[in-house]
Amino acid sequence: MGEPTIYRRREKLNKTADGLGCGDAYSSTIEQIKAQDEGKSRLGVAALMWLSHAERPLSEDELCHALAIELGSKDFNAGNTPLISTLVGYCQGLITVDEETSTVRLIHPTAKVYLSTYPDIFGNPHSAMAEICLTYLNSEQVKALSAHPSTVTHDNPFLEYCSVYWGIHAKSGLSNLAKSLALELLQKYDGHISGKLLLKQVKYLDSRDYASNPGSDLRSDVDFPFSGLDCASFFGIVELVDALKVMACYRDQGVLRSTPFICAARNGHEEVVEMLLGDYMFYHSHHNYFGLIPLIHAARCGHERVVELLLTWGSVGPKCPDNRGRTALSYAAEDGRGELVKILLQQQEVNPNEHDNSGNTPLSFAARNGHVRVVEILLEHRGINPDKPNKYDQTPLLHAASGGHEGVVKILLGREEVNPNKPDIDGRTPLMLATRSGFQEVITLLQSHEAETPAQPEA
Repeated sequence: MGEPTIYRRREKLNKTADGLGCGDAYSSTIEQIKAQDEGKSRLGVAALMWLSHAERPLSEDELCHALAIELGSKDFNAGNTPLISTLVGYCQGLITVDEETSTVRLIHPTAKVYLSTYPDIFGNPHSAMAEICLTYLNSEQVKALSAHPSTVTHDNPFLEYCSVYWGIHAKSGLSNLAKSLALELLQKYDGHISGKLLLKQVKYLDSRDYASNPGSDLRSDVDFPFSGLDCASFFGIVELVDALKVMACYRDQGVLRSTPFICAARNGHEEVVEMLLGDYMFYHSHHNYFGLIPLIHAARCGHERVVELLLTWGSVGPKCPDNRGRTALSYAAEDGRGELVKILLQQQEVNPNEHDNSGNTPLSFAARNGHVRVVEILLEHRGINPDKPNKYDQTPLLHAASGGHEGVVKILLGREEVNPNKPDIDGRTPLMLATRSGFQEVITLLQSHEAETPAQPEA
């Protein structure tokens, strides 16, 4: 007895994908999938849509539950869930189960390329996927779930994916139905399990934690209130932000009103930032300390246009420090954001030597992390002090040497103002720290510079 047809077809597809003409093979197979009876065809095409357009690999249970959802239904019927072996057959060898990871994938990378190249196979895949995710999140079963993520995901395998990625699909294709379903969810979002699951993926939204430790990413707390407007701003879906503002779906909790700004600024959603800036309530909230947070987040994530937008609005000056004494320039320099450093240095009120509570300057942070280009940009600015120590007498050169950053050490040694032998508060010099860590290239640079420097006459 020969091999089943499904395995012969899979072997043919694998061989074809490795050579030329894979497009014809995929096209032919998809036509065969569509030629099946309506139920098999629908499930086969839907499985290919999810596997070619999902934001991450899907487990067997996730895929099967996604295909069980009836669009627009208020109830999720688990009895509709197909078996994975059945789906593999309906897809005519185009999908397979990865036994090591228990995920389902397309048979070959070229299959994803083909399916992405011809999206008309699925109509508007992202719009359809958003509708399915939102239908599930609005189902009575999900709305009745506890708001504690650790207790519910095991029995609801598709819940985490829907909660975290529905907005990405909706942003790529927001149909009228998806918009309606999204607004239904977001009007009662604070306290919904999907909001808690999204917050688990985000580490910077809790402004209360930022007040005590603003230099770190903001803590994600399952009890942190997260409104529908916060969520729409996080995903950058302009139509939903606009609708929710009109419906006044935000909370009035003092500094927490800045959360939509943080979400939009951190993720680089320029149009949403501009919309929120144009609203008096959000503009007003920007005049307090927490108005600084969006600017810092945008700077740390390298969103140049958002930073420029916030600067031109003028509600928060770039020289304003957070509770650790750090400015947007400090964070941009630390993260190696060269273009942003240039933008911020163009602001007249910015002081390139401004130090934080520990005395570290933007140059210190750039040197510590070995950002050669940022160091060069800062040193080009008039008035920069390349040898400014922090309160522990640690200079930018000492930071660079202790990290083994040869390029930065070389640049700093080229400045006359830099003393290569300046010790810190514990008596450690750049050469001592480089030697301790065995950074031979840095040791050679420091020793060569020391040999070239004439000895100072004794007093």
